[in-house]
Amino acid sequence: MKKIYKFLLLAIVSAGMISLNSCETIELEKLVDPNQLAEGDSQFLFNSIQNSYRGAQVTFNDRSSELTRIDFMAGTDYFSNYNSATLNGPWNTLYSTINPDIAAMEALETPDNDLSYVIGASKIMQAHVMMQLVDYLGDIPWTEANQPDTFPTPVLDDDASVYAAALALLDEGIARLNSASVPVSNVTDLFYGALGSSSQTAAQVTNWVKVANTLKMRAAITTGDMATFNSIAANDANYISSTADDFQFNFGTQLAPVNTQHQDYQNDYTTSGANIYQNNWLMYTMVNLDDPRMRYYFYRQKNCVPGASCQPDGQTDVLQCSTDGVPPHIQGTESENWWCYLENGYWGRMHANPRGIPPDGNERVAVGVYPAAGLFDDDDFSDVTLGLGGNGAGIEPFILASYVDFWKAEVALSPGGAGAAVAATNIQAGLEKSIAKVQTFISVDPGATASFAPTAADNTAYVAGVVADFTAATGADQWNILAEQYWITMFGGGADAFNFYRRTGFPTTVGLGFGPALGNFPRTFLYPQNEVIANPNIMQRTNNDDAVFWNTQPLPIAN
Repeated sequence: MKKIYKFLLLAIVSAGMISLNSCETIELEKLVDPNQLAEGDSQFLFNSIQNSYRGAQVTFNDRSSELTRIDFMAGTDYFSNYNSATLNGPWNTLYSTINPDIAAMEALETPDNDLSYVIGASKIMQAHVMMQLVDYLGDIPWTEANQPDTFPTPVLDDDASVYAAALALLDEGIARLNSASVPVSNVTDLFYGALGSSSQTAAQVTNWVKVANTLKMRAAITTGDMATFNSIAANDANYISSTADDFQFNFGTQLAPVNTQHQDYQNDYTTSGANIYQNNWLMYTMVNLDDPRMRYYFYRQKNCVPGASCQPDGQTDVLQCSTDGVPPHIQGTESENWWCYLENGYWGRMHANPRGIPPDGNERVAVGVYPAAGLFDDDDFSDVTLGLGGNGAGIEPFILASYVDFWKAEVALSPGGAGAAVAATNIQAGLEKSIAKVQTFISVDPGATASFAPTAADNTAYVAGVVADFTAATGADQWNILAEQYWITMFGGGADAFNFYRRTGFPTTVGLGFGPALGNFPRTFLYPQNEVIANPNIMQRTNNDDAVFWNTQPLPIAN
């Protein structure tokens, strides 16, 4: 029954994502009338919040990863590529779902109907999305939002004040979770499991409190409040410090009545082959380092890319650039190594390649067994299609313990921090957690040939090599090593790479775009245009150059 119920909830996930992506208007003033809800609707409201939150995280993961070369970005320039529709989904998540649904749950609560758990967890998700919208947009409505009778056209609040309000919500969420007096029955937590006994509730309260404290760490490192970061980090029990605490969404394998598979699996494991391009810079970096996560991240359908040494004459019909000369702006740069093709079948695309889609669905690299539960790469070099590998039962990472280790490394390496030796220790911890987690996914692919998996000795040698290189380096070279390893670790869940890049400017190794004129790297995105039209207090930007309050560094160098 639990499994069936989960699938029913996942149906709501998919339906919710469809409605967000196809929405014609943005209802910032939306409210739910609690008089129209029955007591049992707290479950429906909690589901609604969780599903919308998950959809927002997918958007932030994808857009951030595209900008920072973890994923491939198409298009000719940043400004037109990230238009006024880009953040419709997350904007709707906060103003049309989370805010009104929390208000409705609070109105449903009575002494005999303790909703502390679901309200507490919901406030934590609310705070996270608020901070992310500030990170991507700057000033957003808050104090006047969702009050249409009093404030039909809410003003923008200063971005720093919204961050402060989000931190206050985290404290409220923690207090509500800790005050839950009884187990919550008949409620499913899509991230930490079904509730129904006091022991379950206590464990899940602990998980959510760790999420809240980890989000405080995220806010602290973003705004440069290293004292607060270190005070939380001083006790591993306070935050997401173990892989067992990882904050993620788990997908299923159901196809009907609603597909519950990972969205990247749905896109790549089709009857016509793969539809996603992997980023050449990321694959080149990992191949060059002999990263033990390669066979888990990427599944090669072919062992040769046109233009590479195996086919030096190229093949225009499937890879147009393979018969072209190196573009002038790329000549003589490191980007020559990945601008069109890589060796050994790593068939992807360079950042911002705007060319059309050739018939290469059964040629390009497909997403592997991590995190989308596709195929483990065991040199089979066969075409992808429906149902292969782990059949899509992967994960969408939000915040993993390995990410937090890299935050700790960044703080240690920053001015006034504990220094490079402590940073190296945290990089080692992050890599060990990441590699161990990623490599468990081979069990998801029942046909995988395990002899192709890296050995424990391979893993140890890789981590030791990275740490040795980091220790021997200085200055920018150390930051580049830290940044590259952090971004590789974030594959599949890179929402915070955009923040890291803007606040540090590293890695400087990401290279150029396919075209010579992408425009300035975005500091912020455009406001959702429908909200701009409806609210005269929101003026649309004419460029992406406005800096968020915490972004005091020069523009990153990548174009």
